[in-house]
Parts: sequence; C-alpha cells; structure tokens
Amino acid sequence: MSTQSNTARKVQEKMSFNTLLIEEKGNVGIITFNRPNAQNALSNELTQELGIALEQNENNPHIRVTIITGGEKVFAAGADIKEMADKNYPQAYQEDFITRTWEKISQCRKPIIAAVSGYALGGGCEIAMMCDFIIASDSAKFGQPEVTIGTIPGAGGTQRLTRFIGKSKAMEMCLTGRVIDAQEAERSGLVSRVVPQAKFAEEVLNVAQKISTFSQPSVFMIKESVNRAYETTLSEGIRFERRLFQSTFATNDQKEGMAAFVAKRQPNFKDN
Repeated sequence: MSTQSNTARKVQEKMSFNTLLIEEKGNVGIITFNRPNAQNALSNELTQELGIALEQNENNPHIRVTIITGGEKVFAAGADIKEMADKNYPQAYQEDFITRTWEKISQCRKPIIAAVSGYALGGGCEIAMMCDFIIASDSAKFGQPEVTIGTIPGAGGTQRLTRFIGKSKAMEMCLTGRVIDAQEAERSGLVSRVVPQAKFAEEVLNVAQKISTFSQPSVFMIKESVNRAYETTLSEGIRFERRLFQSTFATNDQKEGMAAFVAKRQPNFKDN
C-alpha cells in the first residue's frame, strides 16, 4: 500500500464524528447516519459531518466507492424540524440553509450508493436522490411530506423526484405527503432494485465492491455522462458521451480491458 494511502487512512482514523459511523471494507467507504434517538434527523451537525466524511473519501485513494446508509428501521426521517422551526426568511437565505451543507453529495466524483432501509422521508428521500443510485431493502419507504408541516421540499424533492418518477406521481407525493413502499419505488424508477432485508447489507457491499474493481477514469466518465443527460438535450448529450467514449482510447485501461476480453482473462486496471 502506498504512503499516500496510509496517510489518508490515518487522517480518517483520527477524525471522530458525533452523528456518523465511518467504516472501510476493502475499497468501499461506508457512512452510516447515527442519530437513533432522533430517527436520524438531518441536523446541521450531521450534514456538516457528512460533507467532511465525503471529502475524506474523495481524497482517500484507497476508497473508490461510498455507501451512505442509516438504521434498519430509519434511513433518515427528514431534516431536523427542531432546528428549523424558528428560522425566518432572512436567516434561511443568509445562511444559505440546506445548500451550504447538503450539496456535497452531488459534487463528488466517486460513485455514491444510497442504501435505504426503513423510512427515507423529506430530506432523507432527498439525500438518497442526491446519490448516484438507490438500492432499497424490502422495508424501505419513501416520501416528501413537507406539505403536512406547512412548507415544501427544499433539497430537490420537487426537482429530482419529478425527473426520477415523472410529474404525475411526484406531484401527488408532494401535494399529499403520501409515502410509497420499496416495490412502488422500484416500479416508478426511484430505486434501482429491492433486496430482502436479510441480504441487504451484503448485496449493497457486493455492488459497491464490483464497481471498485473497474477502471476509475471510466467510472468517473460514466457518472459524468449519465448526470449530463439531465442537464442537456439528447443530441448534445450524445455528443458529450461520444467524446468521452473516444477519449477512453487514450487510456491504458482501455487497451488492457479489451486485451483481457480477447484473451479471456480478468483485466488488471491501473487507472491510467
């Protein structure tokens, strides 16, 4: 293991968190929300610590994929209402409330998987949608119930949810606060798959470890290209994808991957 990797590990080990549990399994970093007495409500401290933990994973060459998860019964029940209840508009605006501490997930280059078991409501659903994809246990439930407390989603609930599941279902969920189960979430395109609770943690880790074995430049390009699909027209998106595809032919990993395929052996990617 390189000196740089050892240094990154030592830095991570020294950092202690009050609201998160941090773990490494192989090349996978696991971040677990840890506010069980508050149903993993997304407090300012938690979201700040989440940003720090994600930055550590981004800077740690040993970590190639991150999993964000919560408890078996609650992924995250939303933003911390007690913290926000007394805010006024000037405070929320000047603090850049939510944007300042929540958006780190969407800025990471390394893949992030949301592993959702139990309730992912309000901000919990929005945090999950910020990740690159969601794997749900069969106990997972998703919802945007902000309307029931006199406000609206503020971390992408009206925007990402609509892009994932379409206007009609997103509008209904946001206007009524209706919670959907894992099976409906999968049918609607919100989650990539549903896994039985008994095999949930193992399967999510297997998926993350599989991604971690591939060429990192290719993984970065795939993530960037898929995300571009939501930001541009089809013709521009195809053009963007085509240029990235062509650029892989300048990498040694493309040569190694295709040579390994022809030779019927496992590739040995070097990330260059």
